[in-house]
Order: sequence, then C-alpha cells, then structure tokens
Amino acid sequence: MSIDTNQLVLDMKMAASAVLNADLTAFRGFSERQLDAIAKQTEFVAIGIASKQITDETKDFFLDAIEDMSLSFVKTLRGLLLASVEKVWRAIVGVIWKALSQATGLVLPVPVLPGH
Repeated sequence: MSIDTNQLVLDMKMAASAVLNADLTAFRGFSERQLDAIAKQTEFVAIGIASKQITDETKDFFLDAIEDMSLSFVKTLRGLLLASVEKVWRAIVGVIWKALSQATGLVLPVPVLPGH
C-alpha cells in the first residue's frame, strides 16, 4: 500500500490547524485580559504621577511593577507558544505515523518530542 502524499499534506495541515485554531482562541482571551490590566495599571500610574500622589521616591516602584507585569505577560505568552508548537508537532507526527502504519501494516510507536 502506498501513501497518498497529497492527502497526507492535507491531513497534516488539518491536524496543525485544529491545534492552532484552538490555541489562538485561548491566546486571544489571555492576551486581551492581560493587556487590559497592563493598560489600566499604566493609566493609574500616569494619573498618580500627574497628581503627585506618586512621588519621585515611589515612581520607580510603580514603573517597575508595570515592567514586571509586561515581562510576566511575555514570558507566559512564550510558554503558551512553546506548548502550542509541541502540540502541533504531536498532531503532525500522529498523522504521519498513522499513514505509515496503514501503508506498512505495522504498528509503529509514535515518537516522543526530543527533550520531553
């Protein structure tokens, strides 16, 4: 039995798209909430600085907090992206190994992502 490479490409695309579409929806929700919180915090700090409620002595503390929030957001986003890349890899490899098993009649163990 041979492998229909055109169908295999389509199956891999569908598998990757299914993972990415689900994850992108989660990313959007997470990003919107986090960015909204960062924006509100920025607004509060700007108001505090302008009104002198935040003094020169405390200004760096509040600015550092915004910097930390932004860094935390980006690090979390990076982690989510890495998790998505791994899920896409597993989905594609699953499709490939299924096609190989069907074409050869062998039960091939699905590989594990190196380093995991």
